[in-house]
Amino acid sequence: MRVSSQGVTVVALLADPDAPTEIAQRMARILPARLADKSGQGRRFDVEVVSEPFTAGAEDPPTLMRRIMDRGRAESWDIVVALTDLPLHSHGRKLVVDLSHEHGLALLSLPPLGGLRLQTRARRAVEEAVLSLAGPRATGAEGPPRSQPLLGPFVSRLAPVHPGQVGEEEIADLRYVVSGPRGYLRVLVGMVRANRPWRLVPGLSKALAAALATGAVATVNSTIWNLAESLSAPRLVIATVGSVALMIGWLIVDAQLWHRSAEVSREARQRARLYNASTVVTLGLGVLVCYGGLIVVNLVWALFILNDQVFASTTRTPLHASEYWTLSWFVASVATVGGALGSGLESDEAIRAAAYSKREQERRRMLQDDDGD
Repeated sequence: MRVSSQGVTVVALLADPDAPTEIAQRMARILPARLADKSGQGRRFDVEVVSEPFTAGAEDPPTLMRRIMDRGRAESWDIVVALTDLPLHSHGRKLVVDLSHEHGLALLSLPPLGGLRLQTRARRAVEEAVLSLAGPRATGAEGPPRSQPLLGPFVSRLAPVHPGQVGEEEIADLRYVVSGPRGYLRVLVGMVRANRPWRLVPGLSKALAAALATGAVATVNSTIWNLAESLSAPRLVIATVGSVALMIGWLIVDAQLWHRSAEVSREARQRARLYNASTVVTLGLGVLVCYGGLIVVNLVWALFILNDQVFASTTRTPLHASEYWTLSWFVASVATVGGALGSGLESDEAIRAAAYSKREQERRRMLQDDDGD
C-alpha cells in the first residue's frame, strides 16, 4: 500500500451506480472524522467517491479485484474500497468482502449485509476494512498471514460472517463469506432491498391504470356486490392469494424474468435459485403494495359512489362498514387480475426497470446477449 507524502491517507470508495453510489456518498461525509478518531496517532483521511460500473461483465471476485487494482494504480489513492450491490460467490460461498493488504484493496458486496440498517452496516464494514488496510500489518513485507483473521470486530457485528477460502493465485489475502440458511436469507433480503420493490408501483403505470379502471367498474357492478356478500373470509383470502400469485406469475412469464443458468455446476444452480427467489420476493412485495393501494382506492370510491338503498335492494343486506370493507377487498382481487392483463401492455424493459436495480438489469441483459450469441 502506498503512503501519502502529505501524511493524509487517501481512501477511494469505488461504487457501482445507483444504490452503492448513494450509500458511498452518504458515508463519505462522516468517514474521515470517524476513521481519524478510530485510528489515533494523529492520522488523517481523505475520502473520495467514484461512481462507475466496475462489475460490468464480471461476477468473479478475482477478476474484480484485478480491475480494482488496475483502477487504483491509475490514481493517487492509498486505499480503494469497492462497493457493489451484486451478490458475489467464491468457492460455493456468498462473498462479503475481499481484502488485499499488499495492494490496499477491498471489495465489499452489499447484499450479505442484509436489508435492515444497511447504511450503518456498510459504513461499519468500510471502516473496519480501511482500518485493517491502513494498519501497520498492512505495510509489512510479507503481508498478513492467511490463517489469522484481522477483522474480529467486523465479524462479530455482521455474524454469520466468517473467514473464507482464498486461492494461492488470488490478489486477495483475506476473505469473509456467509453460509448456511441464515447467510442465504441475509443475502436474499439484501438482494430484495437492492431491487427496491417499492419502485414497482410507479414503474408499472399501464398495469396500475388497468387495475384502477377494473376496480372502478367492478365497484358499481351488482353481480360483484352479490359475490362479495356471499364470500366468507377464507374465500376472500384465497382470492387475494390467487390474484397476487397470478400477477407475479404473469410478470415473470411475460417479461422473461426467470433466470436459467447455462452452466451445470452446483454453484451456478445455487446462484440461479438465489436470483429467482429474489425476483419472486421483489415482485411479491411490490404487488402487495399495489394490492393495499387498490383496497384504499376502492374503499374511497365505494364510499363516494354507492347508494345504500340500491345496494340493499340488490343484495338484501344493509350497506354498513363491513359491507364496504368486504366489497373493497374483493374488488381489489378482481382489479389485480385486470392489472395482470394490463401489464401485457408494458414493455419488457419497463418491467425489468421497475423490478431490478440498474446493476441487476445490466447483468441480466448481458446474460441474454450471451445466450443469443
